Amino acid sequence: MKAFLVYFNSKKMTNFIRSSWLIWYMLVLLGNPINAQKTIYVSPQGNDQNNGSEKEAPILSIQKAIDLCRDHNYSQVVLLPGTYRITEPLRLGTNHSGSATTPLTITGENPGSVIISGGRSISGWQKFRKNIWYADIPEVKTGDWWFNQLFVDGAQQIRARIPNQGFNIVQGFPEGTSKTVHYHTDCQRFEFADGDIDPSWRNLDDAEVIVYHFWTDSHLPIQSVDTENNIVTFKHKAGKVFTDDFTENGARFIVEHVFEGLDMPGEWYLDRKKGRLYLIPPTGTDLSSAEIIAPVIPKLIHIEGNAGYGNWAENIHFTNITFTHTNWQLPAGNSNDRQGSSSVPAAVNLVSAKGIQFSNCRFNNLGTFGIEIGEGCQNNHFQYNRIENIAAGAFRINGADESGHPLLRTHSNIISDNMIKNYGTLYPSAVGILLMHTYNNQVIHNEIAYGYYTGISIGWEWGYQQSISRDNIIAYNHIHHIGQGLLSDMGGIYTLGVSPGTVIRNNMIHDIDANHYGGWGIYHDEGSSHLLVENNVVYNTKFAPFNIHYAKEIMVRNNIFALGRLQQLSRGRMEQHKSVYFENNIVYWKEGVLLDKNWKDHNYTFYFHPKNKKGNREVNSTFEMDYNLYYNPKLPVDSIDFNGNNFKDWQKRGKDHHSIYADPLFVDPENYDFKLKLGSPAFDLGFENIATDLIGPRKQK
Repeated sequence: MKAFLVYFNSKKMTNFIRSSWLIWYMLVLLGNPINAQKTIYVSPQGNDQNNGSEKEAPILSIQKAIDLCRDHNYSQVVLLPGTYRITEPLRLGTNHSGSATTPLTITGENPGSVIISGGRSISGWQKFRKNIWYADIPEVKTGDWWFNQLFVDGAQQIRARIPNQGFNIVQGFPEGTSKTVHYHTDCQRFEFADGDIDPSWRNLDDAEVIVYHFWTDSHLPIQSVDTENNIVTFKHKAGKVFTDDFTENGARFIVEHVFEGLDMPGEWYLDRKKGRLYLIPPTGTDLSSAEIIAPVIPKLIHIEGNAGYGNWAENIHFTNITFTHTNWQLPAGNSNDRQGSSSVPAAVNLVSAKGIQFSNCRFNNLGTFGIEIGEGCQNNHFQYNRIENIAAGAFRINGADESGHPLLRTHSNIISDNMIKNYGTLYPSAVGILLMHTYNNQVIHNEIAYGYYTGISIGWEWGYQQSISRDNIIAYNHIHHIGQGLLSDMGGIYTLGVSPGTVIRNNMIHDIDANHYGGWGIYHDEGSSHLLVENNVVYNTKFAPFNIHYAKEIMVRNNIFALGRLQQLSRGRMEQHKSVYFENNIVYWKEGVLLDKNWKDHNYTFYFHPKNKKGNREVNSTFEMDYNLYYNPKLPVDSIDFNGNNFKDWQKRGKDHHSIYADPLFVDPENYDFKLKLGSPAFDLGFENIATDLIGPRKQK
């Protein structure tokens, strides 16, 4: 004991104590990483009187667990298996932020075992008549709840509609057609055929006419019906005329949420006045044991910082969680007229956030977009997620435009290795991944399938004005079976506006179908400029695998464009600059025209060498094409129409001087294997094989 006291009072011990206190103080300043390793457990069977530190005594509330991490510097919330029905969104802010080395992690204990739902179970079913059942919902009668989706055992059911299959057709145009007024004329009335709309329908105010025209789906509540003239008037206007695109034919429409249309298994109707839900159960369903869910809340997660003041919500990770059921309806006056259904909100919303990650999560049965990466967001990553059966699109990235504060601009986010399937179920004009005012993002190794409109859209300025969009990388994505014949004017990948440094590379795009026109593979719309398009494989499109509306200085090289049904390459407008440099590509087709629309040239003055004494040069080429390979196995070269020229005359125009017409020797084009055999003449032109086996989501390491 005496020896210990001597040591305790020694200089060495004093220094040791001082050092220990210093270490403790540094740990506190650094956020106490010892506590940061602590886990809080949550369970649907938990109790918020617990502190959650033991797995055997979890708490109930996810929000409380997240706040406990904030208050005590813990770093992990583990959700034990089960379904968590939340009645308001989970909210995280700057004070929930983790660090780069120790993020705040909210994770399901096991993949696929944890569900966060914004829905509510409906029970108390009684027989109404024949095969129709009903359940009373007092909150509907009091006006506190309204929904437009219903799920039985996880499968989305159909709001009672007329007709059950196909469409009705607009018969007349009191406000004009696309041939008599501008197609963007706001219209509020149309003429219908006898029986298509009936003013005696129950709760006519709650019926909704959905018109499919151009590239939008207009959702229009009925205001009145003139039975003498068969004219329906809506509560607000649609943003376009009621023709079937740029024709004088009537647009297609259905009427949804009609009690009198309740006649098929899986259909349902919600009576606002009675507060009663009617349902014809899907064939083979026992309502006494089925899980029947309707969505309640519009959002599941909201993460928000304040980038304008340099404060971000950051370093928060979600893993192994299924997010499902969000409830949203178009507000009064909104017919869903904005391109890409871009006014529809999202289930997960990020504002002024960075270092946020969602991985190995599932998003399904949502009444909204999946995820919005909003103003002031940067360096967020979404990977290995599965997003399917959603009302709108999967991702929307959008921040401040060129006039906005730089700290509120959105950039440098990564969307990788996700499966996106069956999107646009309520709002079919939604885009799978929509990049609006944003730059330096990577959209890579995703699969996007079975939507009704564009797969990936980049840019949000029409024409050649200044744009935030630049340096976006769209690579190794597999985009297929979109459009599905419902809407027009779409592409597997769609670009818009000036976008220097943006690269579209190594994507596979196929089976793109449109209603009337469009259905292109890669589609450069108004003002697309300074993009690189290379090493893509595009085939089985209704219209051209490669299309330009109007553009400037796009480099297109080493791509395979194959098997367009009506056209192969299309350019809508000639302008007095170079729209495209098209070189080292393979174009392979069996039907349709090779070069469609406007491939003319025009004299104009440009400033480049060699120049005349005035310092400029007179040129007449508005596009360049060379070192390409063209082939149609059904036709000899002499019968190929190069936009009004035969091949030799086309070359005399200065086009495709070194290009050839020859069989590219694909491995198996009948089964869409477009790798080249040894000896392909494309190799002599400098073409390089495209590694299609690297396209699509990668296996997680």
